[in-house]
Formats: sequence, C-alpha cells, structure tokens
Amino acid sequence: MTGHARISIAAWGATVLGSLVLTPVFSGPFLFISAFLCALVTGIGVLLQNLRTPRIVVPIVQLFVLVELLSLFFLHGTMKFGLIPWKATALEFNSQMVDAMDSINRFSAPLPQDPHLTLFAVSVITATGLLIHIIAVQLRQAAWSGLLLLIMYTVPAATVHGGLPALLFIPPAIGYIVLLSAEGRSRLSRWGRRISGVSHLDAAEPVEASALGQAGRRIGLTVVAIAALLPALLPALPEGVIGNGLAGGGTGNGLGASISSTDPMLDMGKNLKRGDNVVALTYKGGSPGGTYLRLTALDLFDGNTWRISQRDSPHKITGDLTAPPGYSGDLSKVPQTSMEIDVTRTFRSQFAPVPYPLHSISLKRDWQYDADALDVVSSDGSIVAGKKYKLTSYDLQPTPQQLHDSITTSAPDQYTSNVPQRTPNDIKQKTLEVTAPAGDNKFEAAVLIQNWFRSGDFTYSTANAKGSGMSALEDFLLKNKTGYCEQFATGMALMARIIGIPSRVGIGFLPGQAGKDGEFTVRMHDMHAWPELFFQGIGWVRFEPTPSARVSATPNWTVPATGDSTSPTTAPTTVPTTPGAGETPGIDKPRHDPNLPDQSGIPIVDSGNWFTNGGGQVIAGVLGVGLLLCIPWMIRAATRRRRFLRPPGRAGAEGLWAEIRDTARDLGLDWSEISTPRQTGQWLLTKLPDETHPAARKLARGIEALRYAGDADPELDLRPEASAIRKALWTRAPRRRRWRARFLPPSWRWYLSRGSTEASDLLDEFDLLLARLRSLILPNRRPHTN
Repeated sequence: MTGHARISIAAWGATVLGSLVLTPVFSGPFLFISAFLCALVTGIGVLLQNLRTPRIVVPIVQLFVLVELLSLFFLHGTMKFGLIPWKATALEFNSQMVDAMDSINRFSAPLPQDPHLTLFAVSVITATGLLIHIIAVQLRQAAWSGLLLLIMYTVPAATVHGGLPALLFIPPAIGYIVLLSAEGRSRLSRWGRRISGVSHLDAAEPVEASALGQAGRRIGLTVVAIAALLPALLPALPEGVIGNGLAGGGTGNGLGASISSTDPMLDMGKNLKRGDNVVALTYKGGSPGGTYLRLTALDLFDGNTWRISQRDSPHKITGDLTAPPGYSGDLSKVPQTSMEIDVTRTFRSQFAPVPYPLHSISLKRDWQYDADALDVVSSDGSIVAGKKYKLTSYDLQPTPQQLHDSITTSAPDQYTSNVPQRTPNDIKQKTLEVTAPAGDNKFEAAVLIQNWFRSGDFTYSTANAKGSGMSALEDFLLKNKTGYCEQFATGMALMARIIGIPSRVGIGFLPGQAGKDGEFTVRMHDMHAWPELFFQGIGWVRFEPTPSARVSATPNWTVPATGDSTSPTTAPTTVPTTPGAGETPGIDKPRHDPNLPDQSGIPIVDSGNWFTNGGGQVIAGVLGVGLLLCIPWMIRAATRRRRFLRPPGRAGAEGLWAEIRDTARDLGLDWSEISTPRQTGQWLLTKLPDETHPAARKLARGIEALRYAGDADPELDLRPEASAIRKALWTRAPRRRRWRARFLPPSWRWYLSRGSTEASDLLDEFDLLLARLRSLILPNRRPHTN
C-alpha cells in the first residue's frame, strides 16, 4: 500500500472515530451516512493520487463530489434534472442549516431526529473529514488535523448538559494516534524523520522514539493547552458567527424573513421576535373584513416539536383542487371568493400564502398541493418571493348548530388524534376541568377551551422563548400563563386531542391592515398560528384562543347554539380580525405589552438609527478586519524595535544581522541561509549603492569576528551600519515590494514555520527527557551472554 493511501485511510478512520463524540447530541443514522460519504470522498482522493493527478486538483474534485453526494442524499428534489445541484439546492441547504442552528439553540441534547439536523451533522462531519484529508495527505501535516478532532470533541463537551462521558475522548485519541502513526511510517519510508537532540545522547542509551509513544505525549500536551482555551472561547462567540444566511430574520438586517418546510413554527417565532416588520404581501378580494392566509398545517406532535407529517404523493396543480377533507355537503352551493395576492421579495417561503379551503390557484408549473392540508408548496425548492397569483376559495361559514350536532366517528388520519404518552396528568386533569360543563359535546368543549385562554387569565407576550414542547406547554398552561400565538395554538390543539377532537396547528398570516381600494397589507409581524379542529361532515374548522390583546375577535361560528352556562364570554361579532381593530365584548384587554401591535394593527418597531440598525456592526467588522490585517505589520515592527534597542554585544549584533535578513526577505531578495557572513556580505554589496558598501563590509566582518574570532570586541556596536543598510535596501526596492513588506511581510510567514518547527523540537526534547528518566528509574537489564 502506498504512503498516501495509508494516510488517507487513517484520516477516514480518525474522522469516523472523532465523530462518535456527536452521538450524545444528534440522533438517527447520521454517523453511518457520514462514514459512507467520507469513504466515497476518500476513495476518490486515493484514486486521483494513484493516477498522479496534480495535487491542487484532488481536493477540488473531492469537494465537488461531496456537494453532489450531499445533494443526492438530502436535497434531491431541488437538483436540476435530478443530478445537478442548482440555485434551489443552495437556497434549501442554507435554509436547512439555519433551521438546524435554531433547533440546536432551542432544544437540549439529544436533538430530535429531524432531516435538517441530520443534514447538519452529516455536513459537519464530512466537511471535517475532507479538511483532515487535505491537511494530512495533501499538505502532509497530519499533526495539525488533531485540532479539527479536538474541536469536534469540544463543541458537544461544552453544550451537552452534564458534560460528555470521559470514555468518549478515547475514540478521537485513538484515531489521532493511528493517523500520526500512518504518517510516521510514511516518513520513515522516505529516509525517516529527524529527532532533535538525539546527538546529545549516548548511542547506547535506550531512547524511546516510537511513533506511538511520541503521538501519545503530543496528544496530552496539545489537549491540555487547547482544550483549556477553546471551551472558554465558545460561549463568548456571538450569535452572528454562524449567521442567518439567506433566511434572514435578524434584527435590523433588512432581509425580511423565511418559512422553511422543515420547521415552520420555529421560523414563525423567529420572525415575530427578531425579524423586521417589512411588508410580506398585499392582496385584494376575499372577505370584506380581511382573510386569514395559511401557509401550512402542523399535524404531527411527538412531545417535543409540532411538525408536518410524512405526506403521500403530492398533487400537481392542473385545475381545481380536491374537495376540502371531511366536508360532506354540496360544494356547488358553497359561495366562493376571489383574491389576487402579490408577495414581496422579502418573504421567502416554499409555501404560498392561501386561504383555507382553497378551490383553485393560478400557480401551476413547479407548484403542487397536498390533498389533506390543501397547502400549496413548490416542487423544486423555489420560493414564493416576488410571485403574483390569483385564486378562488370556498367561503365556508359553518353555523354553531351544525358544529354542535357534528359527531366525530373516526380520526381523519393517523396523526391528528395522537396524544404523546408522556403528556403530564396535570394537563389532562386541567383539560377535563375546563371542559366539564360541556358534557359529551365536542364543540361545546372546544369553545370552552378557547374562551378559557381568552378569559383574561393569560397574557400575550413574545418574550416566551421556551417553545411548544411538552415541558414548555405544561409551564404555559399551568404556571406562568404567558406566551404568544405559538403557545396558545399548540396548547388548545393538545387539549382538544385529550378530549378526543382531532386537531392540528395552522401557520400563516392574520388578515393584515386595510388600505385604499380594498387592498390589505400584511407584514411580517402579522404571522400567526391558530388551532384547527376536525368535525365530521364539516371538516377542519379554525378556532382563535389567542387573547384579544393580539386578535380582537373570535370566529363567528365559535358561539354555541345553546344559551346555558357553557356559552362563551365572547359575544358573536363580525368585527374584522385584524389585530387591534376592535375590542371583544366582555373581555378586559390585558395590560399592553411593548411587543404587541398598537391600535392601528401595526406592531411597534423601533426603527432606530443607522448605527443601531447595523452600522455599528459594520464599523466593528471593518475595524476587526483591519486589525487582523495589521497583525503581521505590528509583529514585524515590534521585532525590529526590540532588535535595535538591544545593547551592543554578541546578542545585539546577531539581532541586527537577523533584521537585515528579514528586511531582505520582506523585499523579495534571495537571502541564503547556508552562506557564511563573508559570502552574505559580498552578496549584499550587489544589492546596495556604493556609499553603503563600507557599512555592509563592517557589519559582515563584525558578525564573522563575533562568531569565529576569539579576540573579537564584545562591545561592538553595529546599529548605525544596520540602520544604513536597511534604509538603503528599502529605498532601492520597488514601491509594490515596499507595500507588501509593510502589510504582509514574508519573513512573518517564515517565523510561523520556524515556530512550528521549534515547537516540534521542544516536544522531541520532552520525549528524550522522558526516555532519560525512564532509563534511570527502570534500567534496561539485558541478559549476559558468554
């Protein structure tokens, strides 16, 4: 087996072993998928190297192969012709990465087995594997790949509650040792490697210099040094380090917001809390008081998150959509309304905002719909931003009597009636307590739940950051009773399931603000969530548990047909459901929250100024980049100043000689490291003007005398000569070379290389010291032979 193939396989093994530390964080088959993809990428690299492909081409081809494999495995629906990653692929990949980062920030480990989290874990592991392969094989610096393995260990160690098991450190360490051993064997096959300091030892001493012994000690020292620093730095990283990418949503970025197909609820909360309140869309038509526009419905609740369940084959939009699920009446007698919707380019979503239930839509090509949810989604990963389309929808207005008489005989699907097994008994008891006056009537019970939320005991506030998992709902329903539409919608949906009503959560927009000529304007902060309950013969019916501080009125059909004590406190109303457009009779509006809309229906947004809306971040970024670029210059300037401040003597003279050497290298001159001072002085004469030749001769002869002559002047001061030579070299250099020498001096890079060599020499000295100690404590007793 060739050396590069051996190191490549070792790099793959180190990556797989190192990725084991992520098992407490992620769930699902991410590890097996990552190992398989890394094996394919590694095999491509070995094949190309056996074909003697140029070294720089190999990682480029491997990167293209990795992108293709990730796209085929996770983003196949967005690829052009099913094979070529395209713009839609990049957009969907970015969206899923943002969703994954938000989920990581929001949920505790272990994370749920979601597709976007699996893609995130596989992408991180495979990208790390590719970098390890490049560093170990292409750059032949296997020791530095240990930093990547250490980072992969440190991140979960700093984020998993209670820390990682100590035994999980062993697999990355073994992988690193195997990689270093493979590289050491390859080095020895090419005449071996130097061990600094071995000449100081007697050849008879039993010095341990094996690859495994050295690698083990290097791992210990490296981990102690870096692991002590990296975890301390990770919590200080700002949220913007990863960034929101194309998904936007950050405060003051002006990018608008997005709704992904993987976690719409998470995106809605992000847009309400941190997104800019820019216009999402405008529409004309629909109901006179405005229309709820729905994006999709979340029907699967596993106790942690509300998600879209696995759907059957979607339907292409070729004409009228299928009938609303669960409706058994004569649709030809149901009135229809027409709308024209214009979506702005700031709202990026694979779902098209439409009313429910939808009858027809002008979006045809690359768009499809689900027969159960009647939501419209792109088929190729494209987004609805900038689209303008027309539609018709059924104006279903069930009466309270119809809902009262409805009897649900069976669930419409396998998801919307499921109550997680770990639902706390306290929530079940509270649900039975709230719905007790309704008896066995499901509709009356649903109205009681809705009115319980709107009775004044609950407070609307977007400050609730706990989400809608089971523990968060328990805290919301039974303790603090403070939240926004996510908690109200999911709380009512769960309580409805507990009493046997199939339910799901709709995600979309409130009707928005009415304007001139019947046009409604919908902004990002009009995003909303509401529960949809299923009643046999009528289908899915929208309820509104969010308090009047956010939504002023409940749907007209949520008024019981009876006039007994089960009647809600909310009187029937035809008031438009625009936020803040009116007051709900009988309910005292809670104290105004600064995050809520004002009475005009438009949320209050502090526009700030240029500095607070991103200007300060831009200035800080520019200063940070400038400071980073100035680091080489500052190091060189400090080094030069220190050398010229040294007093006369041997050390001072050697420092001045090193300064002339570094100046020559910075200006692009070919300074020889193996030439004697006299030879270097002769070479300097060819680069200097005639008036500086005496200074060059004196400097070269002074260094020569200090190094080789026993009677040299120990107080020899060569600073004037060194200053004159440096000034002459600088003056005669081209302007372009001078500017490069200021901001990116090549000598600085040389010192970095030398520093790594000296660090390696120091570790070698440490190896030899341990060998000496071992020989003293445990002498090698060899058997005597005659």
